[in-house]
Amino acid sequence: MDISNALEFSMGMTGLVSITVVLLCIGLSWWALQQFRFDLFVKQPRSAPAKMLQVLLSIALGYQIARFVLDYYNWSTLLKGMF
Repeated sequence: MDISNALEFSMGMTGLVSITVVLLCIGLSWWALQQFRFDLFVKQPRSAPAKMLQVLLSIALGYQIARFVLDYYNWSTLLKGMF
């Protein structure tokens, strides 16, 4: 039963780290998108749909960045098996 608990703890920590990285990347993409001039592409940049578009773009961009970071970390840990 001790191996089972260790495996569950490890999976839980992986999930927690993944959630944290995704949320941080979404926050960073939101922060970065604040500098983007939406008024050039959107008719009413201060409207609710324009803000929703900004939120959805930050989620999509942040998620993709987080996947890259997490995949890169996983790939780098797999390299330990080569040496």
